[in-house]
Amino acid sequence: MAPNLTLSTGRSSSTEREAAAFLVTGRVQGVGFRAWTASRARFFGITGWVRNTSDGSVELHAEGDASALAAFQSELEQGPPLSRVNAIIRHPATFRGHTRFNIVH
Repeated sequence: MAPNLTLSTGRSSSTEREAAAFLVTGRVQGVGFRAWTASRARFFGITGWVRNTSDGSVELHAEGDASALAAFQSELEQGPPLSRVNAIIRHPATFRGHTRFNIVH
């Protein structure tokens, strides 16, 4: 009896990684937002980076599967205890293949 073989591309819609850019406004600098964001990203298996901007907001590049990015965004909307998130703007981004999540200084 011949073995039952299934060909696969190695990718499926549920595990395909995508990229998103986020801009978070509010009281998000000086309250541990970047460190908290990096911790939450690692928890969800998201790679990319986070950095402060000169206008007082925080920007992120995040790569992960769609469900992880959605859960991560929900966490970003709450922020760490000392923060106050006013708005989050999300845009599609180019996938870069980051292998870790970093805080950019």
